[in-house]
Amino acid sequence: MAYIGRFAPTPSGPLHFGSLVAALASYLDARANQGLWLLRIEDLDPPRTAAGSIDAILRCLEAFGLHWDGEPMYQSQPQRQHAYQHALDQLKQQQRVYACACSRAQFTRDANYLCTCAQQTVTSAQVAQRVISPNQVVYTDDLILPAQSQNLAREVGDFVIQRKDQLFAYQLAVVVDDAEQGISHVIRGSDLYDQTPRQVWLQQCLGYPQPTYAHIPIITNGQGQKLSKQNLAQALELNQTSALLSEALERLGQATPCDFRQASVSQQLEWAIQHWDIHAIPAQMQHPDAFV
Repeated sequence: MAYIGRFAPTPSGPLHFGSLVAALASYLDARANQGLWLLRIEDLDPPRTAAGSIDAILRCLEAFGLHWDGEPMYQSQPQRQHAYQHALDQLKQQQRVYACACSRAQFTRDANYLCTCAQQTVTSAQVAQRVISPNQVVYTDDLILPAQSQNLAREVGDFVIQRKDQLFAYQLAVVVDDAEQGISHVIRGSDLYDQTPRQVWLQQCLGYPQPTYAHIPIITNGQGQKLSKQNLAQALELNQTSALLSEALERLGQATPCDFRQASVSQQLEWAIQHWDIHAIPAQMQHPDAFV
């Protein structure tokens, strides 16, 4: 299979340093393997799409020399919604999905709350669609973190693939989009590591090929929190591209030359592609306070 990688940011705000590290890792792994690197904008949830954030993401990637192949995919496009609905219909035909009228608040208030919607006919006008998790172990390998095994029924439970507001959930959309784009390698943050078995199970149900996965330990701030927009991570400074790119390479365990920070973005990327070593990525990464 030809190598096809991807970067899939959510446009809820500008890219931060953690985003740069994830984008850089997926870009370098694709280019070092003479592969394609695609861009997907995960704008599934319109209320979460910040005004101007998509254009800001595109400009930021270009400023760091991370040029994608082809046209970006947008999950909000009508053709993508049709694709998600088709996958949902397939799962319904396989009797792997049921309508659920339970609210998120019911699960939040009571850790022992038990949904019984699968055992009855739900008449509510507003329902979510849940996948029936199998009582079997799903195994997944990883190029960076240890392989994992997960019994979805016991450890995850039935999970939502379409919300009550009729928006499709990430778990379904990411599987359908990876298959549509022919993604062979998924290089992403370890915050999604334990969600991988759910996606592998959906791939098996829908007859999709399984990509190779590699999860990069997340970058954290001084308080040990994941760098994220919710934790007020600062947007990348586009007048510091060389310094930030060099810092990202170091965080990825790449043995850069001593004077690397003075090199241009194009020079750094050229070197990094030639010397890329995914096995050098450390098990733990801490974002220095200077860039938080």
